[in-house]
Amino acid sequence: MKIPFEPIIFGYSLNTHLIIETLAFFVAFRYYVYLKKNTSDHISKKNRLSILLGAIIGAFLGSRLIGFLENPIFLNSVKEIVQLYNCKTIMGGLFGGLLGVEIAKKIIKEPLSSGDLFTFPIIFGIFIGRIGCFLSGTNEFTYGKETTFSTGMNLGDGILRHPIALYELLFLIILFLLLKKVKYNNFWKNGDIFKLFMIGYFSFRLIIEFLKPNIFFTLGLSSIQWLCIVCLMYYFKTFKSLFYRAN
Repeated sequence: MKIPFEPIIFGYSLNTHLIIETLAFFVAFRYYVYLKKNTSDHISKKNRLSILLGAIIGAFLGSRLIGFLENPIFLNSVKEIVQLYNCKTIMGGLFGGLLGVEIAKKIIKEPLSSGDLFTFPIIFGIFIGRIGCFLSGTNEFTYGKETTFSTGMNLGDGILRHPIALYELLFLIILFLLLKKVKYNNFWKNGDIFKLFMIGYFSFRLIIEFLKPNIFFTLGLSSIQWLCIVCLMYYFKTFKSLFYRAN
């Protein structure tokens, strides 16, 4: 199979990444609906919808903002405005969604943690989306630096690179299985599973970003890495809480 994978159907080249990304959103949402039907949810239906709306708005704004900061462009033409709209990143979406949820909960005065129900659908959605990123090769900025390591692959430009999307797929499988295993342990409180996911995923991305050929840096770190640091600082109280409870 040639990468980028762009099959021709009836004379038209299909945008594999767009198709798989759309599939990821659909499957993740259906998985969320399935879990909600089969899980005792202590948050009312009305409040859950408000929280979901906050997550969607926050994710949309966050993904675009961090996507822009990852590769800043100046708006001098309609084409560049379209490019700005298409600049997005899952990292900004996750953190923006988190802030959107917290703001929504403040407005509706919902005290209960709401993240656990979203955790596994989010992981599943990211997993499917990363398959699309891998098949897009160097058309999507999810490829790695040039390497002589045994995992190096030609992702479309004739250079052996770190297949970062594949590294992430492996990590997501491990994270999914670990969180599934610990989910029903009485040690964890409501909301802890989502927090563990965020801490684990953002820690992974903080490290893996060193393998990407980023261009824009601030104090030696990319915008994604700074976001990871902000997120981990946000969950610093969770680190302390888990440490004290473990002792």
